[in-house]
Amino acid sequence: MVGTLGIALGAFLTLVVVGLHFAQGTEYPTPDDISQQVIEQRAESVPETDFPEPMNRSIGGGGVAAGAVGEGETEGELAGSEAEVDDDPAAIPDDEAESFDVEFVKEGETIEVKENTTLLEAGEESDWDLPYACRQGQCVSCAGHITDGGNAEQYVEHHTQEMLGETELDDGYTLTCVAYPTDDLTLESRETP
Repeated sequence: MVGTLGIALGAFLTLVVVGLHFAQGTEYPTPDDISQQVIEQRAESVPETDFPEPMNRSIGGGGVAAGAVGEGETEGELAGSEAEVDDDPAAIPDDEAESFDVEFVKEGETIEVKENTTLLEAGEESDWDLPYACRQGQCVSCAGHITDGGNAEQYVEHHTQEMLGETELDDGYTLTCVAYPTDDLTLESRETP
């Protein structure tokens, strides 16, 4: 009896499923694509910034557009003027670079770092896995805290730093990817403001 009842119930459920499969739908209209409206609404809710977002150089932020200039031609900002002086500390030749003692507290070591090497590069040369993202001073992934007291720029020169304000610098925070030492210092890596 159970076998006959089971077969009958199975056949009935199969017919119901097949019937539902071939039944006409409710003709529910598909809504229009609203993705552009969502993008515009989100764009209105995001505050404007004074700096380019990291890694977005190709869409108008912070990149340098270079164009070919024919031989003997000069045009643009440098026409008739001297070229800019490169103030990047990385441009200092190794044999002229002064060295400073930098204590990496969390790594438990003090190393000599030349003034033409960033704190991040020096840590990586010591085989430490220090955090970073953009390597251009446009985020705080590589941030660290100089514990010697005072403004961070008493101990390091930031090249192209765009994220830390005066308050953070006064509290001793630094971006190790663009921080070149100018004095002996003690650094706690992985510390963000």
